[in-house]
Amino acid sequence: MIDLRSDTVTRPSAAMRQMMAQAAVGDDVWGDDPTVQQLETLAARMLGKQAALFVSSGTQSNLLALLCHCQRGDEYLVGQDAHTYKYEGGGAAVLGSIQPQPLPVSADGTIALDLIQAAIKPDDVHFARTRLLCLENTFSGRVLPLAYLQDAARLAREHKLASHLDGARIFNAAVKTGVDVQVIAEPFDTVSVCLSKGLGAPVGSVLCGSAELIKQARRWRKMLGGGMRQAGIIAAGGIYALEHNVPRLADDHVNAALLAAGLRTVDAVTIDTAWVQTNMVYMVPKAGTAEALTQYLHSHGILVDPGTTIRMVTHLDVDKADVLATVAAIRSFYSGA
Repeated sequence: MIDLRSDTVTRPSAAMRQMMAQAAVGDDVWGDDPTVQQLETLAARMLGKQAALFVSSGTQSNLLALLCHCQRGDEYLVGQDAHTYKYEGGGAAVLGSIQPQPLPVSADGTIALDLIQAAIKPDDVHFARTRLLCLENTFSGRVLPLAYLQDAARLAREHKLASHLDGARIFNAAVKTGVDVQVIAEPFDTVSVCLSKGLGAPVGSVLCGSAELIKQARRWRKMLGGGMRQAGIIAAGGIYALEHNVPRLADDHVNAALLAAGLRTVDAVTIDTAWVQTNMVYMVPKAGTAEALTQYLHSHGILVDPGTTIRMVTHLDVDKADVLATVAAIRSFYSGA
């Protein structure tokens, strides 16, 4: 199958599997798994932070950050369509009693600075206490401008807010712009990075921040049931991903651009190529055809995420031939061939 549903579907390579099989392990809850320690040290160094914590998922990583930055009754400012608000099961509210304050997101993935400032609550018993600004980079495959990230984090500091970056695909942003990932991460108190998306590890994320905050996050992780024992086996996949799979993200970007260019030649679908910056392509099929198109593609060995707007994501298990086959299949569907 050509699986374009997400870059989470990547499978570990033979070399990654070998590294995982040979990993030295201990008990990470006791703090003595050497491979987990190696991964955390590597991630902290690459992101330019004091420390890092290996966790099971990006959702858990983001939740730990929120729990560390906010107390019961506090709120965080976040984009209306951001992952930390819309796609993480309401964990901050349910598990942390932290109120989200969703804000409109611009087409480029940014939240206007004046909207952020206006949403910060005054010190008044009627309001939740605004404590944190959360941003996401990349956002729907779009790279947030570095100057904007710096300005937003500076605004947060001026109002005594902490800042968290959901950097699930921060390495895609770095590769696309040529800006060192440390520079992108620098303005933020905490950064979450997924190892299991385009980087190709089978599972896991890292939360990076100050040594004191990561110590606190480790306690929250245990409380949430996220303490893992011989976790070095999966941490080794993360090490391999960080050491070998960052530069090749550029291939995914090239394939996404090729996919978008091919789909632009199909009259029955709409593609906004201006926002195809990294590894995501959003296609709007002709009205009333999305479900049938999805089924047709499935019958031809191509998996896409169904919907009136279809997101297609390129990754290390998708090559140029797969992209061309996908374009040909969509053209064939609409031509009736």
